[in-house]
Amino acid sequence: MFEKLRIHMTRLFAAVLSGIVLFSGSAWEPQLPLLNSLFFLIGIILVGIGTLGRLWCTLYIGGYKTRQLITVGPYSMSRHPLYFFSLIGTMGVGFTSETLLIPAMVAVAFGLYYPFVIRSEEKKLRAIHPEEFEAYVKATPAFFPKLSLLTEPQEYIVNPISFKRRLFSSLWFVWLVGIMEIIETLHEIKLIPVLFRIY
Repeated sequence: MFEKLRIHMTRLFAAVLSGIVLFSGSAWEPQLPLLNSLFFLIGIILVGIGTLGRLWCTLYIGGYKTRQLITVGPYSMSRHPLYFFSLIGTMGVGFTSETLLIPAMVAVAFGLYYPFVIRSEEKKLRAIHPEEFEAYVKATPAFFPKLSLLTEPQEYIVNPISFKRRLFSSLWFVWLVGIMEIIETLHEIKLIPVLFRIY
């Protein structure tokens, strides 16, 4: 019941956000075009970090998931680095809208949704690896990485089939930036009207 409600809420949020992006323009553009460009630059930097971070996580987790508890690489700094880098990348896409409202909405939605996902995943891991996971919880932050904890092995066995399968899900931030640029061009040539402006 709760899972279905969460899915419906996610779809509703995605529809509202898409509508805002499609029919709005940046209020900063006419007043402070330099700030507009700065927001876009911040967005591209965050998208780059988010994409590379997700690829790094995928390299370690691909093919293992809950079957084996991964505690090295990005998973030595945070128990959920994949979600951390997803937030960074999604915020980056938000900033390419050249507004503050879109990344703020993304951050709020992320903060409301992902704690439930994290709790659900940790419940499974605790059931499969009880003692090992408890030790991991005590030593490693849940979400925000602690750089001083980073440990990487000299060698690591990667599952290439799983890595390749997950590769494209790490690139969707880049594709979304392309979509944002297409929407901006459609606004400029007046194929999609700008009905309101947002900060």
